[in-house]
Amino acid sequence: MRRRTLLAAGFGLAVAGASPASATKGHRVLHVRPGDSVQAAVDAVTGPGWTIVVHPGTYREVVDIPADKAELTVRGATSDPRDVVIVYDNANGTQKPDGSGTYGTAGSATFTSAAPGLTVRDLTLANDWLRADHPDITGTQAVAAYTYGDRTHFENVRLLAHQDTLFVETTALTSFDRQYFHRCHIEGDVDFVFGRATAVFEECHFHTLQRDVTFTPKGMVFAPSTARANPYGILAVRSRITSGAEDGAYKLARPWVPTYETTAWPSLVVRDTWIGPGTDPVAPYTDMREQYPWQTMRFREYGNSGPGAVVPVPENRPQLTSAEAKLHTKRTYLGDWRPRA
Repeated sequence: MRRRTLLAAGFGLAVAGASPASATKGHRVLHVRPGDSVQAAVDAVTGPGWTIVVHPGTYREVVDIPADKAELTVRGATSDPRDVVIVYDNANGTQKPDGSGTYGTAGSATFTSAAPGLTVRDLTLANDWLRADHPDITGTQAVAAYTYGDRTHFENVRLLAHQDTLFVETTALTSFDRQYFHRCHIEGDVDFVFGRATAVFEECHFHTLQRDVTFTPKGMVFAPSTARANPYGILAVRSRITSGAEDGAYKLARPWVPTYETTAWPSLVVRDTWIGPGTDPVAPYTDMREQYPWQTMRFREYGNSGPGAVVPVPENRPQLTSAEAKLHTKRTYLGDWRPRA
């Protein structure tokens, strides 16, 4: 990696691997270009309110944003998220270089953030680890983004992986951290949107991948693990769900009750969303563990359309009433936070 001096007027920073930054009064900006390091720019941030602009290119690295980088914005330099790709290839079962064990699911993430008030926009976050390339590894979860800060906002972001693409988490079981995803593309196969955050997905595109297995279901879109005390879990609204697999190959969701949090009461509402034929319309939900049947969870739908949204067996697709639907909106989930598009 070539070394550069990063200077922000009035702030006196110097780091390796990031381009010169420009700063005006009340507005601090760092620029990252191909050959530079996104992580180096994150490390250079010294307080809230910074923006990191990532210029077109592919950045093969792991990025970790700690909690003290509050109100940070990381954005692509263009409006096309395909122009900027941050990608790596760790999996749950990948051995760490220092021999201390494997990364685990959370540790496999290409992009991790604990920072409150984070905004990510106009770029791609990917984990390109493939099962076929590593038949000896059984821990096949490979996360693209792991977020657990309140007021996390993703705008026009592509999230690409296979199993466990997007981990929407909270800082603690008692914290109801809010996350908002708008006009994002999220694809994967098994449980590829999962976690216990209060997470709203508005006008997003969920895409289930073709998977070379003979059994069904081939995977599930959602796997919430909402804390019992939290009235709001995952909400998908005015979105669409498509598939690269055959009709009925995927389930809409299954509940995740972690062994380390057996009090979880998963919550998912999918409403006003087009669901394609890749999702099983007859039995769209399934169990992850037999002792936690999906029927006992907070799974509801409302106003969905498309071939994967028909209700041939009503007891298999619990629906909200009109009165209940008024409690499951972006405003009720996000409370006093109003993220800007």
